[in-house]
Formats: sequence, C-alpha cells, structure tokens
Amino acid sequence: MLHYDICILGAGPGGATAALHLARAGHGCLLLDKAAFPRDKVCGDALSGKVLSELKRIDESLPPRLAANPAQVPSWGIDFFAPNGQRLAIPFKPKYDKAQDRAAGHVAKRLDFDNLLVEEVRRRPEIAFRENVDVARTERTDNGWTLFDKNDQQIASCRLLLVANGAQSEFARKVAGHALEPDHHCAGLRAYYRGVTGLSADNFIELHFIKEFLPGYLWVFPLPNGEANVGVGMLSSVISKKKINLRQRLTEILDTHPALQARFAGAERLGPVRGWGLPLGSKRRPLSGENYLLLGDAGSLIDPFSGEGISHAMVSGRHAADWAAQAVAKANYSPAFLQNYDKAVYNRLGQELRLSRMMQRLLGFPGLFNFIANRATNNPTLAETLSMMFLDLNLRERLRQPGFYFRLLFGG
Repeated sequence: MLHYDICILGAGPGGATAALHLARAGHGCLLLDKAAFPRDKVCGDALSGKVLSELKRIDESLPPRLAANPAQVPSWGIDFFAPNGQRLAIPFKPKYDKAQDRAAGHVAKRLDFDNLLVEEVRRRPEIAFRENVDVARTERTDNGWTLFDKNDQQIASCRLLLVANGAQSEFARKVAGHALEPDHHCAGLRAYYRGVTGLSADNFIELHFIKEFLPGYLWVFPLPNGEANVGVGMLSSVISKKKINLRQRLTEILDTHPALQARFAGAERLGPVRGWGLPLGSKRRPLSGENYLLLGDAGSLIDPFSGEGISHAMVSGRHAADWAAQAVAKANYSPAFLQNYDKAVYNRLGQELRLSRMMQRLLGFPGLFNFIANRATNNPTLAETLSMMFLDLNLRERLRQPGFYFRLLFGG
C-alpha cells in the first residue's frame, strides 16, 4: 500500500486546483478520481471572472488557453430578468471592445473545462494521478487516513486528506457532519438545447426570475455551435413544501412563458434533463477536522444566489494547498491548526456569501426584487455590485465601507 503525506479525493476544479498549487510549491500528492477524464459533470457551465483569476494563479498561460479553446464562448455580461419582466443588462466591463479586450467570462461545458485542468495535472510529475479509483470507505488511523475500494482493499494511506469529491460526498456527511438542510440546499436541473433564438450576440448569460416560479430561477447560458445550457434551480425546502415537480415546471415555463415560448418553439433538446443537488454556502459550516480539509461542493461553498460553485471550489483548493503544505512542514494535523484553512476560505468568500444570501432572500419578495431591478437601471453602484458578484473585483473591500450601503440603496 502506498503512503502519502497528502491525498486528494476528487479531480474536479477544487481537487485539481489544490494538486496544481501543491505541485507548483514542490509538494507531491496523490490525486484520486472515480471517473476517467474527460468526463461530464452536471452544471450550469458558466465560468466567471473569479474562475479566470484562479486559473491565472495556477499558471498565467491558462486563461488565454481557455479563451483559444473552440469548446467555449466568451461572455461579456449578464442579463437579469426581474419578475416584472424588467431586463437589466450588466456588462462585465462598462465599455468593452470584443476585438481588443479579453473577455471577463466564458461558458464551457464541464466536460471540457475540467479536462483543461486535468491535462495540466497530467503534466506535473509531482502529482500521482489515478483515475477510475472509487474510494468506497475511509478509516481514521493514528497517523491519518486509510482509503479502501468497494472490495475493501486498501488503496493508500495519508497524513492529510483533502476531500473534494463533490456535493454527494459521503465523507462530508458522515465524518464532517454536513447534514443536508433543505433551507441551505438547492435542487437543479440542466438540459442542453440547440436552436434557441434571441441569444445575446455578446453571449450575455441570462438569469430569469419568473414571478410564478419564485423563489426559483431559470438560466439560459449560450454555448458554442448554437447550443445553450438551460436549467432551473430552487431551494429544496420550497420544493418539498410546495410539492413542486421541477422537470414539469421547466417544460411548462419554456412552453408557455411569454418571454421564452417563441424562443424555444423551434429548439431541439439534446439528450436528457439531468438533475443534481447544490449544498449552498448560505450557512457557515466547518471545513476541517482531524487530518482533513473539505473543498468546494463537499464543503458546502456554492453561492446561494447565483449557484456558482466552480470559482469557490478553486479558491478553497488554493487555500487548501497552502495550509496542507504548512501542516506537513510543521507535522501538525490537529483540528486547531487546520482551522486556519477555514479562516482563510471564509475571509475570502464569507462576505460575498452573506451578500448572496441576502439576494437569495429577496426572491421571496417579488415587489422588492422588481424595485431593486428598476433602481439598478439608474443606480451605477447597484448594477456594478451585481456584476462584481461574478467577477474578481474587490467586492469584499466595498462591503466593508458603510457608505457603500447608502449608495446601494439610494443611488450614486
């Protein structure tokens, strides 16, 4: 059996990012994934400016390589549609030139984006990367963790376990105690379509907050080759309380809603409608314990308003690599020491998650949501704030300034 100081479960954006930062710092690790790449992942497929910033931290060549990939489209902004139909167009940059500027966002299928990171992983000799390895059980030992397959055969052991195996992580539930809480969990559906009309020429992603579907939302994200990622999301507690059939509601909205009916009349659905769960970062949860760290979706770090999880997974991966390396150097894997990882992640994401939680709650008050959307058309501060939620501009510093909230509510 192989022994490593650091083992990472899951080679998605969080796990791959952690492995790559460790490799850049000269640290080896074992990276395991139950799938073989490239593999699909159910997701909205939008890559925000925060994703590009994290890619650049890994290697400055990665953002331009993504931009040159024919499997993506550059996105120049967001179209918010309020319950009253008010369209709020927010470019990522106030003034942009598509011929000269680098796009601040992209849309790419997870099949392609995750593989971009995995291909970078394959280039690093410091990373022992093993695919098609399903870790069925973990066992705590005096020296860390031992990993077992479904036949109860030992796979490897490690001092520190970085758990990045997604929203359905058994480790997060059974060991870290991240119980599924319907008020902090979202159900999502996604389907691919071809032939949707009315898509933005500048590939603005669309978020529709439809009155009859609140507090849920619907998205339409453009993809290459005339395709689009179309889906819906809603809090699990609301689905249960109102006994909502999400698949049925998605079909009904696309078939009957005045703003969407004509656009989807001639569209062709490509493949099945697929669903997944999103553990939201609307509640602060512990991200570490004895000899382990939780990353990305396994740590319940998904944005509660936008549903974005990729950049948050990458942020947690970067900080996990930092504190994992420090733990190895100090031979200190205690919960008290590893809580520094929690502090680092929430220092970076905490205030944004709180703002998103506030925005999520607004979905329960259509009139107030309409008011804010109407105000945003003439309120640069509010419009910019919505845009900054998808970029890596220093929103955190803005949120610390008392005058910011006055301008947010009353203009300026």
